[in-house]
Amino acid sequence: MADLLETIELETAANPTAAVIWMHGLGADGNDFVPIVKELDLSSAPAIRFIFPHAPMMPVTINNGYVMRAWYDVSFGDLEGRTKRADEKGVRQSQAQIGHLIAREAERKIPFKNILLAGFSQGGAMALHTGLRYPETLAGVMALSCYLPCADSFAAEAAPANVTTPLLIAHGTQDPVVPYTMGKNSRDLLVNSGYAVEWREYPMQHSVCLEEVRDIGAWLTSVLQRA
Repeated sequence: MADLLETIELETAANPTAAVIWMHGLGADGNDFVPIVKELDLSSAPAIRFIFPHAPMMPVTINNGYVMRAWYDVSFGDLEGRTKRADEKGVRQSQAQIGHLIAREAERKIPFKNILLAGFSQGGAMALHTGLRYPETLAGVMALSCYLPCADSFAAEAAPANVTTPLLIAHGTQDPVVPYTMGKNSRDLLVNSGYAVEWREYPMQHSVCLEEVRDIGAWLTSVLQRA
């Protein structure tokens, strides 16, 4: 097994039969979404192992080259929607690292069909990019306040194994960081490509709101109950 990203793990009960790998946003770390687990109503869900990885440290162009945790570099053009191309090299490196985490869960006897990718902002972009290209069928992909990076290569690289994988994509209508139109355009691309996207939008900025937390809990329960 290749060197793995450092992670934080939280299990909702002993002997988990499902896993959620949840990627944080730019400049945050794996601790960012740990508190949300106790806010989710997962009482009807199977036992879940939540894995919160820390992204690598790297200089980020949009933040004046400061070194911080990031899944890939970001330019001003990316966030203003003038281009859908992210730092492709960084995206693909992070894709491989997330793939190693998926493989580790399989080694720990969690079936691929019970492994779900989730993320916020850059982390959500990585969940979409990695999950829909992964060669084994996954339980689902949850992408919050983000967009699909490397969209021009998506049609050629999308994995048939995950064409019917449940997708939850959510976005704030007032998001000034990853504009609403970027999320909506990615949703439209996926719908036009034959994916059944469950879309949610909320009157918020680049954040997570209480209504969204309730929707996330209900969606995770529904998806993992039938995984």
